[in-house]
Amino acid sequence: MKLLYDFFPIIIFFIVFKIWGIYAATASAIGVSLLQVIVYYIQHKRFEKMQVITLLLITVLGGATLIFHDPMFIKWKVSVINWIFGLVFLGSQFVGKKNLVQRMLDSKISLPNKVWRTLNLAWVIYFIVLGCVNIYVVYHFSTNAWVNFKLFGVLGLTFIFVIIQGFYLSKHLKNDG
Repeated sequence: MKLLYDFFPIIIFFIVFKIWGIYAATASAIGVSLLQVIVYYIQHKRFEKMQVITLLLITVLGGATLIFHDPMFIKWKVSVINWIFGLVFLGSQFVGKKNLVQRMLDSKISLPNKVWRTLNLAWVIYFIVLGCVNIYVVYHFSTNAWVNFKLFGVLGLTFIFVIIQGFYLSKHLKNDG
């Protein structure tokens, strides 16, 4: 359910783009992202950092897209967000005793520290590469192709990446049976 919640602005962006174009889609994504942050705050009485960072980026880059009537700003947002995620995962190795992947999954599975480091580094590389792939799509394909990539390509690549990690994890999990 959280995945759908996280992808909601992207889905709205996609639908509005197909009907009214890039500028209406950009405006709707800004509005939906703001609504998402407000709803989360009402439910949890706190802000989720990555939602706030995403809202700030979509407001700044989406706002620039609308003000300058240039879709390149909103197209770059995908890369900037992924690169920020990559830096956050990378930085988490140097803050505290656990990296970000370990903090998220430690209560569910037990793994050696080397495996946690490998998983975290895999996410760093994934986010950096995904940001670069987005830039490639931005400059080599139409806006319509980029919007399709933004929804289906990113989702598909993430699904494949998670499956590959599942295979990697399965080799390191202890069998209790």
